[in-house]
Amino acid sequence: MKNLFTLGLLGCVFATGCRTTTPNTSASGGQQPVSVIAFGSCSDQKRPQPLWDDILAQKPNVWIWLGDNIYGDSENLDTLRNKYARQKSNPVYTQLRQSTSVIGVWDDHDYGVNDGGKEYPRRRESQQLMLDFFDVPANSPRRTQEGAYSVHTYGPRGQRVKVILLDGRYFRDPLRKEGRNNVPDPTGDILGETQWKWLETQLTNSDAEVHIIGCGIQFIADEHPYEKWANFPTARQRLFDLLGKTKPKGAILISGDRHIAEVAKVSIPGLGYDLYDITSSGLTHVSKPHVEPNRHRVGEMVAKLNYGHITVNWGQKPLSATVRIKGDADSTHLTQTIRF
Repeated sequence: MKNLFTLGLLGCVFATGCRTTTPNTSASGGQQPVSVIAFGSCSDQKRPQPLWDDILAQKPNVWIWLGDNIYGDSENLDTLRNKYARQKSNPVYTQLRQSTSVIGVWDDHDYGVNDGGKEYPRRRESQQLMLDFFDVPANSPRRTQEGAYSVHTYGPRGQRVKVILLDGRYFRDPLRKEGRNNVPDPTGDILGETQWKWLETQLTNSDAEVHIIGCGIQFIADEHPYEKWANFPTARQRLFDLLGKTKPKGAILISGDRHIAEVAKVSIPGLGYDLYDITSSGLTHVSKPHVEPNRHRVGEMVAKLNYGHITVNWGQKPLSATVRIKGDADSTHLTQTIRF
């Protein structure tokens, strides 16, 4: 544990350190570079949670929750509060919180309703419970902001990582359905204009070398009938166009939700390198093995308990990152090198 705490101090990753407390402010002076970032989603507070010791052993500088951080599914705030408390009290997760910067955003089940969007009536109150779970200070501007999006910047100039977490729930238009399946709605939006403008600000002339952009739902996959950015094709194209316009260095997309893990890749005009979406889900339960089309997939689809692991290879020129989908007992299910 001594080494974990030393790493946390050097990386400035405690709540009073590099973690940002507002959606537009970064803190980075004099920090050591952040090299190891872990992330995951879909943690049912009632189920066994066997991966926390594996995650802790990786000594990540940052842990990112990508949604379904609990299975709340309720408009009753006491129910949501109690489920968050149960998750937060897990003893090994508590050790991770003490040694690592813990940040995140929600998806639907922790938001309060399955597949929910802006129509959910308790979204404002639910946001406060989520911020409590992430130990966001009571006086943080995020407490008065509508929506759970945030930015977190780590490391010194020249070795800076910016984590941008997008809220795909608070402003999202209702899904368009055909039977039980979701179908594309070209008129619908995900982020809302305020969040779109904020995102453009974060990407324009950013001085970070690596940009990790996270959201609860998948960005690139477009063939399955479940929730995904492709259900709102105009919004997804707007995101891709924004990346091509602003040209951030070292952009990687990360997502959750699906109870599988996979890597997908597309080429974005103007970006200059391939854009990957790394999906990691879930921490406590996954789908049964099955075949699912994804024309953008790189490698295999993983239907085993998993979390995502990113190592930024600061010593390599050009810069690269090694992404792994890892599981229990230090297993590795997928490895992908991303070059920028």
